[in-house]
Amino acid sequence: MRKLGWLVGGILLNIFTNTVSSPTGWAIDKSADRQGIDARILQKSPLNLTGKNVFIGQVELSRPTRFAVDKISNKLLQVNRAIVQPYEVFFRDGKAIPNKNLDDHSAQVAAVIISQDKIRRGVAPDAKLLSSAYSQRRQDGQPEACLAAQYIARQYNSTVRAINFSFGELLSEDPRPKPLLDGKALLTLCVDWVANTYNTVPIVAGNQGKGGIPIPTDLYNGFTVGFTREVDGIYRQLDRGNLIDEPFIDRNSNGKYDQGEVFSDLNKDGKWTAGVESPVNGRRSLALLAPGNNLKLPTLQSKFKNANGSSFAAPHVVGAIALLHEYANRQIEAGNWSIDARRHELIKAVLLNSADKIQDQGDGKILGMSKTILDAFGKTWIDTEAYTSRTISLSRNLGSGQLNARRAFLQYQSGQQSPNSSQNNGSANIKAIGWDTNIVEVDQYQEYIFAKPLEADSYISTTLNWDRQVKLNDKNGNGLFDIGESFTDEGFNNLELYLMRSQDTDISQNIWSSVSQIDNLQHIFIKIPTTGKYKLRVVFKSPQKNAPSQRYGLAWWAKNS
Repeated sequence: MRKLGWLVGGILLNIFTNTVSSPTGWAIDKSADRQGIDARILQKSPLNLTGKNVFIGQVELSRPTRFAVDKISNKLLQVNRAIVQPYEVFFRDGKAIPNKNLDDHSAQVAAVIISQDKIRRGVAPDAKLLSSAYSQRRQDGQPEACLAAQYIARQYNSTVRAINFSFGELLSEDPRPKPLLDGKALLTLCVDWVANTYNTVPIVAGNQGKGGIPIPTDLYNGFTVGFTREVDGIYRQLDRGNLIDEPFIDRNSNGKYDQGEVFSDLNKDGKWTAGVESPVNGRRSLALLAPGNNLKLPTLQSKFKNANGSSFAAPHVVGAIALLHEYANRQIEAGNWSIDARRHELIKAVLLNSADKIQDQGDGKILGMSKTILDAFGKTWIDTEAYTSRTISLSRNLGSGQLNARRAFLQYQSGQQSPNSSQNNGSANIKAIGWDTNIVEVDQYQEYIFAKPLEADSYISTTLNWDRQVKLNDKNGNGLFDIGESFTDEGFNNLELYLMRSQDTDISQNIWSSVSQIDNLQHIFIKIPTTGKYKLRVVFKSPQKNAPSQRYGLAWWAKNS
């Protein structure tokens, strides 16, 4: 089984800021700073967030080196050159094989998260990275990768908060007859099952290079990351190396493929094929961007080389998750938060909702966003199909925007706020910024009323996320996936998100809504029409696809008048 071209060329994440660019060669430092994801400020006093005592995972064909396991790592430690040191390393579902299954790609991916270099420090340098290699032979593929992902997720009483997947299986090599990018490949089902079963966030590097969109970028319970490049020293434009839903040269700008236009005809049938050139049903395969161009990252020998691609964008997100969980651990230990804060659905909602789209002009009306993010043709999120559509949650090329770790922290720090109920007499109770993870019953709703009026012409951003259900067909009854077993897609329930005036009771009176029927994510980014009182409503519409009760994560960000 061959993995994508990015495994050869490498894929990196870029991070954007609006400050003067750093000296050449400090690229990883820049991508984690204000020019990129703005995580450096979280590492500094008074927060001092470095991912300490937070477990995160990495699954790839190969792995980085580790002291006491690999000879090369022992030598590097002796000369104080061990920049990347995973907490533990494995091979599939067991101990790592000394001096085997090593490569530069996995070391560079790990470096984005945990690099201990004084200048090129990782996003979460003190996080405890668990890294597993899964491939030794050409025929090793999705079952072996699933074993590795499951094994990582089960470590330390299933407290691994996120798992990085910077590799992919070509759709053309999937063993199913006439395979499609429909979320039903074994590895994609496995990744979603792992997320739901072990409460972890799978982060998948988006497609790059030639060869078609890979598995498991069509996952539901985590998300796929694309990569950006620098413009005037700031990471803020989608790199043309991304193949997000196999973009084509749209000569007449009608948003669809027409005869004579250029695209990657993967199945050689002369036409655009849903599920082959793009995910089925028009579903978006991209949720978030991060820096991935012109990064200097260490090889196995701790020599720095330029790296580019989504492979290195994804670990920026994993590192940011580690920082959030370190803060959550402090809040939970102090008795300020409940363990609800650790829910993977919530973390996903927080990251997507706090992403940069359009730079705020200083009045807070665009929610303090620090960068305007552009697609490969220079268009902004406001120009995308998602902005004007209630049924399309994310932009095809920009997802929800670019990761901003500082804004994600501010979103998260705002804390959990409960929906209105008879217990609080239906009084308005939520602040302008906040989040909740809760349960909604079929044919019922949860409602969140803003305590203060929202300002006219200011934006509101709100994101709702819940899991697709996947069943393990457990032949031997041990509760674990084993080679030869399979999964069944049980679908996802239909949740919808509405922005309404506080006095209105019927959802037909809504100001705006996100009602995608093809995804387990809803996202609203829209202007408030007039100053006044508003509310959010989460609706569970029948018929139910699986359970009659649905856990969800919800995040919102608005501006009071």
